[in-house]
Formats: sequence, C-alpha cells, structure tokens
Amino acid sequence: MFPKPHALGLAIAASLASAAHAQDFKLTSTSIAEGAQLTNEFVYNGFGCTGGNLSPQLSWSNAPESTKSFALTAYDPDAPTGSGWWHWNVVNIPASANSLEEGASNDKTLPSGSMEITNDYGSKGFGGACPPQGEVHRYIFTIHALGVPTLDLPENPSNALVGYMIGVNTLQSAKITAVFSH
Repeated sequence: MFPKPHALGLAIAASLASAAHAQDFKLTSTSIAEGAQLTNEFVYNGFGCTGGNLSPQLSWSNAPESTKSFALTAYDPDAPTGSGWWHWNVVNIPASANSLEEGASNDKTLPSGSMEITNDYGSKGFGGACPPQGEVHRYIFTIHALGVPTLDLPENPSNALVGYMIGVNTLQSAKITAVFSH
C-alpha cells in the first residue's frame, strides 16, 4: 500500500499548476515591447514633454475561464511622488474584449461599457510618458482578468481606490513594461 500524499506536497503541486496556468494569460502589443523605449507617439503633450499622447495597441489572450471583465492599468513606479504615477486606468472592459486599438483612449474606440478613470495628470483617459529630464522611467501596462462584471466605484474615484478594487477582484494579470527617457 502506498502512503497518502502529504498536504504540503499537494499544496506545492496545486501552486505549480496554478503558476503554469497564469503564464498562459498574455499581454502583447504592436505598439510597445517589453523593456523597449516608448516612441514619441506614446509621450505626453505637456509638462515639458512633446508627444502624440496616444494609448498603445494592446491585445490579451488565454484569460481564465471565470473572467467576467477586464481592467487595464498603466503605471510609472519611478515617478518622484512617493506613490508612483497612474497614466491610465480603464475598468469594466467586457469579458468578450481581447484588444484595444492604438489611440483607443483618445478617439474613444474603447469597448462599450468600458470606463476610463481620471489619470494623475488630472484628465480622463490615457496620459503618456513624461519623466523628469534625464531620468529613465518604467511604464507598466497591465491587463487584469477580473472575477466581477463591473467594479462598484463612486463617481470620480481616486486611482488608489480603483487600484484597490482591481486588486481584490483580480483572477490573473499579464504585463508589458516599457521605458522612456528624454
């Protein structure tokens, strides 16, 4: 007779299976690439920067089966604020969506029902890269597969509240981290 598997062994096996599945959820882009410098079209037009302020094209695949909606965030953890800088938050993206066109924020071609949150520049929608002169900053674009169809948010929520609500409802996430310096 074989001994019964140890609970720790089962937990490790389950964790490895979950991690393997999480790797299947992917974020890709025809506009930006992992570790690559953002081009001028994705740079903010203001704050001493001159750019196209276009949101990048993004596509995602292999979301968990239990996904009920998506949220997209673009965040600069290197901003000299003590709390980073939110460049873009889009919530309530329907589960049927799997991509956003380049410039979707600026020309309003987001999937129906999607809601853009006010960025840290103070306007709704995408705000491009604009680090202080001579600094290299990271821009982390993350797609979050959520287990709820919509996030229950007040009108004009803070990015901290949106981040919290995304965090507690995320099933899995996938990222692309680009950089920018001028």
